[in-house]
Amino acid sequence: MMKKILAIICVVVAIFVAFGRSQDTLLFNDGQSEYSIVLCDDASISEQTAAKELQGYLQKISGALLPLLNSNELVEGGKHIYVGFNEEYAAEYGVELPKDSDEGYTYRTVGDNIWIYGGKNRGTMYGVYSFLENEFGVRWYTVDYTKIPTAKKWRVKELCHSEQPFIQYRFVQYFNADYGDWQAHNKCNSATWVAENEYGGLTAYWEGHTFRLFITADEYFEEHPEYFSLREGVRRPNEQVCLSNPEVLQICIDKMKHTIEENPLFDVYSMSQNDNPFPCECEKCRALEEQYGGHSGIILWFVNQVADAMKPLYPDKYIGTFAYQYSLEAPTGIVPRDNVVIRLCSFGFCFAHPLDECKYNEEFVPIIEKWSQIAPNLYIWDYVVNFWQYVAPFPNFNVLANNIKLFKKHNAIGVREQADYQSNGGEFSDMKAWVLSKLLWNPYQDTQELVSQFIKDFYGEAAPYVQKYFDLCHSLIKDDTEMIFYIDAHNPLYTDKFVKEAKKIVTKAQQAVENSDEEMRLRVDMVALQVDYLRLYRTPQETLADGTYDWVWNFVRKHNIRIHEMQDIEKTIQIYNDTYLEK
Repeated sequence: MMKKILAIICVVVAIFVAFGRSQDTLLFNDGQSEYSIVLCDDASISEQTAAKELQGYLQKISGALLPLLNSNELVEGGKHIYVGFNEEYAAEYGVELPKDSDEGYTYRTVGDNIWIYGGKNRGTMYGVYSFLENEFGVRWYTVDYTKIPTAKKWRVKELCHSEQPFIQYRFVQYFNADYGDWQAHNKCNSATWVAENEYGGLTAYWEGHTFRLFITADEYFEEHPEYFSLREGVRRPNEQVCLSNPEVLQICIDKMKHTIEENPLFDVYSMSQNDNPFPCECEKCRALEEQYGGHSGIILWFVNQVADAMKPLYPDKYIGTFAYQYSLEAPTGIVPRDNVVIRLCSFGFCFAHPLDECKYNEEFVPIIEKWSQIAPNLYIWDYVVNFWQYVAPFPNFNVLANNIKLFKKHNAIGVREQADYQSNGGEFSDMKAWVLSKLLWNPYQDTQELVSQFIKDFYGEAAPYVQKYFDLCHSLIKDDTEMIFYIDAHNPLYTDKFVKEAKKIVTKAQQAVENSDEEMRLRVDMVALQVDYLRLYRTPQETLADGTYDWVWNFVRKHNIRIHEMQDIEKTIQIYNDTYLEK
């Protein structure tokens, strides 16, 4: 119905434009403009920010400074860009006021005027940024680099463009994307932290593996070892907890209440298993697992009780838990409460091919299907990097859009793309973060076009070589390739032929920017690091002799680039030296 309404509106607007606007109407010409930017009544903080940034970007594009007015400052006549919902135009064209939480937007021409509107929280703001992006070519590639084209003039044409986000909660978890302005400009609305900022804030999911926070060994193990998991006849303090113990449940309820009171701005609060594969094996826990279809059954039985206790106190909050490692399989005989979020992880699967098109992933589709049938709120925790070697090639760009579509097909309300979250400098981290942000909003975009656009704009004179190297990396993926998120430099994915050819290409890329500024050389060196890292491990004596050893480790130290999720830089270097260098 909404699509039909928008189509009718667009037809009406087109007729109005045809008779109400001169074909020579210019938004700006030679540094001058007849237009002003008008904020709607009761503009939200994000709408105010968007209007100010619209003014600033249009000035950078055109040289013209458009006045920024409130609606009560308007005088008769004039030409305007309206930011936010306009009651007068809405009444004339039968448009209903969007909900504040609606993140969709519309921008369109109405006579000589341009109207950009959506939900007050973030929708209008996204409309402004899309207007700048689609119509003028502005690109917020990284926190440090925004592409802003310039133009002498821009003719006001017929516009009627509307979009809705594909996924409700969109989270790109890259270290270099963890900034409120980057997230807002690229329409990501979630983070690990809560922000009430000028961009309308962010939604957030409190914590991850939390049994370790609620039932701590330091606080409880000495007096209450029975609170902890029994394995091989022994209570173990640093594994999981005994979920069948009623005292454990009460402690978790009490501490969850305190957590919400102390951290009231989060939307979802995690009550989840610890990050290890050792559930309790006591008789009562095993009986509950048998009753509810496995490890996920007892966890859900426990979490549902916590959610029941929270609902009357915090009716707008959710309790989340993992489907992860040993709890991936959906339970039987029990379903999540309506205030429970199931966070399903793509843990242990292959990322060389789409999750539903790979012989190594045959178990995943039945898992997500079963969860989607019982979970009112299914949230996906996806993995898009190699956690053992962040900087090495991990050619998975071709699966990103397909997997997002799969998640939505099975009713996912949100997707968290976990990546290189501990430092900058990971494999194509800037590009993958930007591409993911685009695909989470709309996965029907052409991934290769997005990649080519980024490479062309970001790598300057080296762009043709970076594109060639990128294509070479993705040519490594064959029908029988298995690529999980923990592989090392000796994995069959990487061949001597590939490394040799890749080194030639990235060397040419570095040579192409020798006379460029330091920032451009750094961008290209980050690409070259991928190849030299592989060479370091595959031919250690050669790289020690030709200077690559010194270059790689000096480079990662200087730029604080983490290699391995579980090791800091110095630990990685120490292990490398102990393993690969002759004594």
